[in-house]
Amino acid sequence: MKIYQVDAFTDKPFTGNPAGVCVLPGPKEDIWMQNVAREMNLSETAFLLKQADGFGLRWFTPAVEVELCGHATLASAHILWQAGLLAGHEPARFHTLSGLLTAAHSQGDIELDFPATPDAPADAPAGLGEILGAKVMNFRSSRFDHLVEVESEETVRGLCPDFTRLKALPVRGIMVTSRASTPGFDFVSRFFGPAVGIDEDPVTGSAHCCLGPYWSKRLGKTEMTAYQASARGGVVGVAVMGDRVRLRGRAVTVLKAELLAE
Repeated sequence: MKIYQVDAFTDKPFTGNPAGVCVLPGPKEDIWMQNVAREMNLSETAFLLKQADGFGLRWFTPAVEVELCGHATLASAHILWQAGLLAGHEPARFHTLSGLLTAAHSQGDIELDFPATPDAPADAPAGLGEILGAKVMNFRSSRFDHLVEVESEETVRGLCPDFTRLKALPVRGIMVTSRASTPGFDFVSRFFGPAVGIDEDPVTGSAHCCLGPYWSKRLGKTEMTAYQASARGGVVGVAVMGDRVRLRGRAVTVLKAELLAE
């Protein structure tokens, strides 16, 4: 059984967000997939199973299964085309816990069609600014995560959160964002998810299903370019299309191995 490691939302190896991609020859038990994800020790490992109309796709962190993941979906599409399991002109169709997701080539990028997860008013957890180490300018919440706007890109880049206290919050993760000051980008962000086993996710595609609509309203734009300012860094193209969000990025395969523990 082949297993791959792909750097997503980048065109350079050792940057972007690494994802494991495992193409299954047949159904596997949940505990086996969770153990493989723990062994890979990446923010997400994707498991693909051929179906009549596309592929079943599931995503596991080292600790839990998640309902939506952007970078591992992009990595999965990249592998399907690269390994010849789909022709380059064919779109990838994924049946997931978040419904049907698709991926297609678009002007040298891979474009994902995802559901929007819009923000809504919410009360910020007590002491959140202290936990993050920054003043909270605006607080919102989405289906999966909390969204925190801070005053500047410099603030986003300089964050050093208290991960022990963050982990206690009953939410998948915290998106911290601001308008971009770096030319060529509309907004920047970082994503912290200690509650699901990821202190900081390098590039979080699914977070942009919320960040895209949030910044679209503030900037008056439906198409934007975002930068996730983790240590590895990554670029996400975002287009807001009503209740859908299209995410664009590139991917690089850095490792191909044979998984022996079947």
